[in-house]
Formats: sequence, structure tokens, C-alpha cells
Amino acid sequence: MTQSNWSVPETEVVQQIRDRLDGDGIDVLATIVDVEGNAYRRPGAKMLLDEGGSGVGSITAGCLEDELLAVGERVRETGEPEVVTYDLMDDDEDDVWGLGVGCNGVIEVLLEPLTETYRPAVEAFFGGRDVAVVTVLDGGETFTRGDRAYYYPDTGSLELPDGADASGWPIDSLAGPAGELAAQGKAGTVSLRDGTDELTVFIDGLAAPKELVVFGTGHDVRPVTEFATKNDFRVTVVGFRGAVDLAERFPEADRLVTTSPAAVGDDLELDDRTYAVVMTHNFVDDQLTVESLLDAGVPYVGIMGPRERFDRMLEAFEDDGREFGEEELSSVYTPVGLDLGGGSPFQIAHSIVAEVLAVSNDRTPRHLKSREDPIHERVDVESDADPPAQ
Repeated sequence: MTQSNWSVPETEVVQQIRDRLDGDGIDVLATIVDVEGNAYRRPGAKMLLDEGGSGVGSITAGCLEDELLAVGERVRETGEPEVVTYDLMDDDEDDVWGLGVGCNGVIEVLLEPLTETYRPAVEAFFGGRDVAVVTVLDGGETFTRGDRAYYYPDTGSLELPDGADASGWPIDSLAGPAGELAAQGKAGTVSLRDGTDELTVFIDGLAAPKELVVFGTGHDVRPVTEFATKNDFRVTVVGFRGAVDLAERFPEADRLVTTSPAAVGDDLELDDRTYAVVMTHNFVDDQLTVESLLDAGVPYVGIMGPRERFDRMLEAFEDDGREFGEEELSSVYTPVGLDLGGGSPFQIAHSIVAEVLAVSNDRTPRHLKSREDPIHERVDVESDADPPAQ
């Protein structure tokens, strides 16, 4: 596979899956379902393998992708899902999966033919709806490997791919971990008892993509949209007064909106999934925009410009009879971005998107070498976990 296919954002992998569901041929979906020890990717990482012998997406740093193409061909021929295990902790230096591949863990990968049973996952993902894809790995006498159901935390329902009620599934045991993983956008394998059978399922939580809204049409906006798109944000660029061809200037954006600063609250859906960067370089436009964002309660408002500029903005708000409390202002980040020491347009954009990532992932930026815990947060879910409140 090529470097460009390996390094695509996760949202593009899901988009490719959606496109191939409507295409010809039989594709194979490879998903990490379990990791013991350390690995480049965690459970839920995906790679789509097509009939032409290439793949889109990555599940390792590149050491297994070509091997998976061969396994995928076997799955394509048999039509049956397989779970393959790669032990990257083997001490045998002659073993291709042993020392020197850059990992130190055991990886289990589910390979399955891509069929219509996966369509509800991509439709929910792009429809802004959290969902947990529940796939049987070991079903005992009741289920077959590859059987699938979907848990929707917003309704608390477990449904089959055709939308029918999954009455034959252990919904009470699945609801807790499925709801938790869907909300987190994480994945994990859970073992539970269904009558006399021991059932092992892989629960892949697909959280709807977070929204990044960038206000401004200057040339410094484009690097921000590029980095944000590559980091799996759905990016909206908002321009005022229609003086710029947004489609030509921002081809990477998912959506383009032309409005006025006073109509931001009416023309955009702003909620707790919305992250915003305000960089119009116009004081009045920025002030009106920031007011709408704070009124909507978005969790992150990054404002381009020095701190003294925002102090003047607060004075202007006060002159207009508007004051904001400490809790409201806690979502404001100005000057926007992390202190990475760079000053070029792409370095500034990198610092902005890095800060949005840190806030959206509830992280305090620091060097990984100072982190005592594993780099990737481990997910430990139990079958008796309570489902999240609706």
C-alpha cells in the first residue's frame, strides 16, 4: 500500500467504507479488536482492503499491513470472518514478527467481508449520532462469528443491521459497556454469559466527529483547516460579507458558510461538540462572534490576537451592558494555540489545532516522556457497567 493510503484520517477511512458499500466487488475490513502490551494503534483502528490488493487506513506503523492484504484475500475467497493474532513480543530474532518491528505487544485483528451489515455504522457516524458496533467474535452455540448489532445510546436501543429489535441479544449486559464506549469513541472486547453460552463480542464505539468552526477567510485560515481535517475534525469555515470564494480558498473544509456576525447564532448549530477558532482580524466581527459562541456554551473558543485585544473586547462588552462570568470565560483561549515556539503560518496553525485536540481530549499538554502511564489510554469495560444517562 502507498504512504498516502496509509496515513489518511480516520474520517476518510469511514468515508471510504461508505463509498465501497455502494461500489462493486468485495472489500475486506480489518479492525484491531484487542491489544496486549504496547502497539502503534489501539482497538478500533481500521484498514479497508480492496480487491486490487491495496488498502486504506492503518493498524500498525506499517509492519503488518502487507501481511493483512494476504489474509484479506483469503477472507474474500471464503466469505468468512477471521481473527488473526500477531505476537510482536516474540524473542526469536528470526521471526518476522519479533524484534525490530517497533512494537512490543500482541495484536488481534478481525478481518471480515464488508457487507450491508456495516452500513448503519457509517450512516450514524456521518449523521452526527454516536453508535456502538457490537460484533460477535465467539458466539458459542447461540451466535456466529460476525453476527452484528448496533447500540444507540441516545435511545438506549439495541438493533440489528436491518433496524429490527435485537431481542435475542443480551441487551441488559451489553447496554453499559456499549453506551460507555460509544460516548468515548473507544473500543474493547467484552466477555459475558448468554444463558449457558459464553459470548465474546467486540464493541467498537464510533463517536460522531467533533466540529471545528473557523471564523475568517484570510490566508492564515487554510493551514488551520488542513491540519484540523487531518486530525478528524469536521471543519466549517465561516466567512462574512461574501467577498472571498470560499470553495476555491478552502478546498479541505467539509462545509462553507457565508453569513453575518450578528446571525452566527441563527445560521450555525452550536453545541458541546463545537470547537471554534475566531480569526477574522476584525475587532467588531470578532466581538459579535465571540458573544454568540459564549451564549451557545461551546467548550472551546480560540481567539487570534494578543491578550490585550481580548481585554479591550471585555471592556467593549461591559460598555454594552454585557458581562460574562468566570465559568463562561473558562472556555476562552487567547492568544489561541500552544506555546510551541514557531512563528510561520503552518507552525501557528499546528499550535492552534494541537490546543484544540488537547482540550477536546481533556488533556493537559506535556512531554510524553514525563507521562508515567501508557501513551494510549487503556479501556477497561465490564459487562455489568451501567449505561450512561440519556
